[in-house]
Amino acid sequence: MYSFRFYLKLAGAAALAAASTAVAAQDTIKIGELNSYKTQPAFLGPYKKGMELAVEQINAAGGVDGKALELVVRDDNSNPGDAVRAAEELLTRDKVDVLTGTFLSHIGLAVTDYAKHKKQFFLASEPLTDKIVWADGNRYTYRLRNSTYMQVAMLIPAAVKMNKKRWAIVYPNYEYGQSAVATFKTLLKQAQPDVEFVAEQATPLGKIDAGNVVQALADARPEAMFNVLFATDLAKFVRAGTQRNFFKDLPVVSMLTGEPEYLDPLGAEAPVGWVVTGYPWYAIDTPEHNAFLKAYQARYNDYPRLGTIVGYNAILSLAAGIKKAGSTETEALVQAFKGLEVDTPFGRIKYRGIDHQSTMGAYVGTIAIKDGKGIMTDFKYVDGASVQPTDDQVRQWRPASAD
Repeated sequence: MYSFRFYLKLAGAAALAAASTAVAAQDTIKIGELNSYKTQPAFLGPYKKGMELAVEQINAAGGVDGKALELVVRDDNSNPGDAVRAAEELLTRDKVDVLTGTFLSHIGLAVTDYAKHKKQFFLASEPLTDKIVWADGNRYTYRLRNSTYMQVAMLIPAAVKMNKKRWAIVYPNYEYGQSAVATFKTLLKQAQPDVEFVAEQATPLGKIDAGNVVQALADARPEAMFNVLFATDLAKFVRAGTQRNFFKDLPVVSMLTGEPEYLDPLGAEAPVGWVVTGYPWYAIDTPEHNAFLKAYQARYNDYPRLGTIVGYNAILSLAAGIKKAGSTETEALVQAFKGLEVDTPFGRIKYRGIDHQSTMGAYVGTIAIKDGKGIMTDFKYVDGASVQPTDDQVRQWRPASAD
């Protein structure tokens, strides 16, 4: 297994330049990556930088068994058909060795299905839908980032502690939002059987009518709220809710809102008191993260976002998997990823053999305002392994034919 710290020690500019030149003359391993760069730049710009940094560090350390990594990137236009065509082009024209990427859940599912029919290894880096590893899972697809189930499970203890009966829900009306809401209802009902869901607003992705959504939720007089909106939809919703005083004394649990991609644009309008999942890069004090942060800031003169971590960890995972497999052949990678352990800026993660889901976790904390912008306070890291379903549950949800 690769040493995470070893990569970081070789991140200096001179070492990178010299080693990359030497390795480039040797054989390469081509990583085909497809994503929604045009439509989701806030997340995927930093994500791409994270991938590039990892590629540079690995190549500086001699590559994978002496072979340099090469990144070949394509845009999927946030369209399932375009995503499948991009995957096909990467394999047939660009002759990539492995596939990775996707952001939106329905795009990830389209490429997951493509991988199944083509019998091609695919590491889904970012899409959160549970279906990728459960209902629509297959032997050729693994997933890096924690799923909607895992992220919701991280927030349930805070929701239960609020001890509120009447809940409102707002979410983007596509696979990710629908999956998150279904899990939230199930897990909260299990923990608090008398809970009621008194209002539910499903909004078109990227096209929220924020004023009317807030009004509809307010009319139901909820005692608490679960939010799944992100990006520009979140910003519009927060602004409209603040203007209408909707959030005053309303406890909220919210997925993704603590991620810099979505929290930073809110500025002083960040909703104080919301309990969120996110990435407080500015306050994480571990050797692994400190080393990563130093290397990233030296390379880009910028701070990382959550997307940076996902992109970085995706490349680390592929390098470790290829090293373990001794090959980029699909079946060898499928077997190598079962139980694969990878050292990351969040600590060591593991890919479960039973459902191909990694144990990458997330930070949970409360939003506050500091120096005119939102931050996460009172946060803790939740290991993904602690919020995954049992093996028996997975066997019920994942088709036996998937493996």
